[in-house]
Amino acid sequence: MTKAYPAPSGFSTEEWQYFMKHGYILKPDVLDQDTCNHYCQLIDEVAARSKHFQADKHFTQSNAVTTHKDFEAFIDRASHIGYVYDMYGELSKVHLSQFMRRPKGTWRNFWHPDGPRALPYQVFSPELPLQMKVAYWLTDLPETDMGNLVILPGSHRQQYMQGYDTHDHIEGEMSVCVKRGTMMIMHASTWHKVAENKTDHIRRNIFLTYSPAWICPEDRFSNDETWLASLNREQRILMRSYPDYPYANAKPPAQDFPLFLDRHTGNDRDTDCYREHVELHRRKRLTFHEKLALQK
Repeated sequence: MTKAYPAPSGFSTEEWQYFMKHGYILKPDVLDQDTCNHYCQLIDEVAARSKHFQADKHFTQSNAVTTHKDFEAFIDRASHIGYVYDMYGELSKVHLSQFMRRPKGTWRNFWHPDGPRALPYQVFSPELPLQMKVAYWLTDLPETDMGNLVILPGSHRQQYMQGYDTHDHIEGEMSVCVKRGTMMIMHASTWHKVAENKTDHIRRNIFLTYSPAWICPEDRFSNDETWLASLNREQRILMRSYPDYPYANAKPPAQDFPLFLDRHTGNDRDTDCYREHVELHRRKRLTFHEKLALQK
């Protein structure tokens, strides 16, 4: 059996503080030009195979990581999975994977937060996100009105917003204008919408959403067992496909521990917490943000 390796790098203390204040961070030049070109072409190829595809209409493909071998790499891509692990630790899960293609003058999202509407996540988790969105921007968005994501920084702590289900301009909103190759990590309770694309420039991007394993996924009930067997160890675990025992999402099997080793110590457990007889999969491990809090 393949052994776990240390978690890739994630939040710096400064990034964490900015994320918790504003609800997002942006990291430019995470993908190079060739990679962006490759995935733009791949999005068009996969989209064109769908019976729902129309070249002049908005197109979204959910459970995108199952549509082509090259999309699988985003399940545990080192550029972002360390951030996910810092948030959700040993119970990290892919909640949703999707790519989007937004041509001129097509459908766009109203103001909304991600997650349940009738009982928002903030009721139970006022600070920490119970979903975290990772976005890769594959096309340049240097200006507004190019189908940009529009966010209201700092709004991840509010359960109500007057612009909900409208395209209204809200004071303090920010249009995400970035160059291709930029990665964005967003608190999914941050209120956001999509601007109209008034250009001939097609916006293409890849979104992944992660959550604790015990939150139900958005884009699947489970995945094909043959496909899962073709993934690497970390990818298989992160997909959290437990059709025979659904509660394994809350109590994953022993072979799924550890997801990662501690990136600094290489340990598979926190020390001085339990007596030796306690099995690894029954041990709580501190997350990055818990460790930060203990340092204060």
